[in-house]
Amino acid sequence: MNKKMIPNTVTLVNLVFGITSLWFTMQDLYKEAAVAILLAMVMDGMDGRLARHFDASSDFGKELDSLSDLVSFGVAPALLAYGSILYNFSYIGLIISIIFALCGAVRLARFNVLNIKTHFIGTPITFAGPLLTIFILLANRLPNVFYPIVTLVLSYLMISKIKINKY
Repeated sequence: MNKKMIPNTVTLVNLVFGITSLWFTMQDLYKEAAVAILLAMVMDGMDGRLARHFDASSDFGKELDSLSDLVSFGVAPALLAYGSILYNFSYIGLIISIIFALCGAVRLARFNVLNIKTHFIGTPITFAGPLLTIFILLANRLPNVFYPIVTLVLSYLMISKIKINKY
């Protein structure tokens, strides 16, 4: 395998985990769905490092990464939140889940267009999605009313103008 293909392959593994999480959620296997999202997070942490290591950064890789992130950290956590907890709030829970995914898409589009190197504007979807997932893993320890609130707060933080330094 060409070394320059490795980062995009890792990005595609991120996407595979995101799609797998969606499937697990549809099967009511919520812990497995959450683990798949967290494994996607690991892959997402690796692909950029590998791209820099192999000098394989590209516009294609950046777009592929954003599309994968939308599935793995936007749509998958939103569906997991709805399927496991937010369904208790009927259509309101569904709307909140959709808002989370939409805010994630807006966040990623803004990130790609602005191309700022020194800081993030708004909370990255790669933080918000896994954090929501971790909260879902704690579902038996937190009250149900916590979930619509935290999902909306994370949604807002993704599209906010808050500056977060890159490390």
